Amino acid sequence: MDLSLGAAELTAALIDFPSVSGEEKPLADAIEQALRALPRLTVDRYGNNVIARTFFGKAKRIVLAGHIDTVPIADNVPSTLKGDLLYGCGASDMKSGVAVQLKVAAAAGAADGPEPVHDLTFVFYDCEEVESARNGLGHVAAAHPDWLTGDFALLLEPTEGVLEGGCQGTLRARISTTGRRAHSARSWLGQNAIHRAAPILAGLADYQAREVEVDGLLFHEGLNAVGISGGVAGNVIPDECSVVVNFRFAPDRTEQQAAEHVREVFSGAEFEGCAIEIVDSAPAARPGLDLPEAASFAALIAAPPRAKYGWTDVARLSGLGIPSVNYGPGDPNLAHTRDEYASVTKIREAERLLLAWLELA
Repeated sequence: MDLSLGAAELTAALIDFPSVSGEEKPLADAIEQALRALPRLTVDRYGNNVIARTFFGKAKRIVLAGHIDTVPIADNVPSTLKGDLLYGCGASDMKSGVAVQLKVAAAAGAADGPEPVHDLTFVFYDCEEVESARNGLGHVAAAHPDWLTGDFALLLEPTEGVLEGGCQGTLRARISTTGRRAHSARSWLGQNAIHRAAPILAGLADYQAREVEVDGLLFHEGLNAVGISGGVAGNVIPDECSVVVNFRFAPDRTEQQAAEHVREVFSGAEFEGCAIEIVDSAPAARPGLDLPEAASFAALIAAPPRAKYGWTDVARLSGLGIPSVNYGPGDPNLAHTRDEYASVTKIREAERLLLAWLELA
């Protein structure tokens, strides 16, 4: 891992270093080795998570975090450069962000460079693209919370170079109906559980999503069916059916309030007999743009801040008491696609802005 490369070239090297979720060890090894060579960084490791910190005695500490895993490769490794666009698995989500992190770490950790205006913590973590129980940031927070202390955090998730405050919460619920089995040739002897799910689908189709302003940013909620299951055989009236719904909620709601809202939506007489089970949920995060650190960084970016649509680990960081925002050079609309790419111009711009913000350039 050659940290003397430019940020765009380092992104290409990271893409060429496969690190699908669960297979991050070789990349974590390379990142750890590169960071340990920097004399002004203290480096710790837990599993495939690498944490590097400066200790200059500054009044405040900023956390820069990014995940090193990607979704499965789709014939898009090694990287390919076409004009200003760098193609490859994870180019946008989020090896371009990790490359910028590494460049800032190299500047902060070099023996002969300027000191940053704040102390810095760099977190490179695994298994973000899979179920929450495997998330490396969560594992570090549980085992070594002292490694993650800070006054403000920047998560380098793809935002296309725009500062995105907070994030939506997410909740999944399973809404089930029951019926009575019968032979389909004598359907009047049974009760069709799939038919009884019709009010659930109608309620979702008619649902009016709320838009709400939180700390100056507009969040748009959404309640949608994301799965449906039912049926026994081609000649059987089904006695069970379930619809899985996903509620993306604004950060003015708690997880409990989000669950109560879903139950309220499906509380009418037409839903009598429906069972609602909350399958999983994750909290939203408020924008945190009122902090001086956020304001000073936002002032360097031409585009105004916007709300983060989707869930990111800013919620996890905020839960640790660290106000957090999202900022990265990748385009979130390209994440996980076969033709994923990142703009070389935006990668270099992100590096320039972060170094200027931290007074490392």
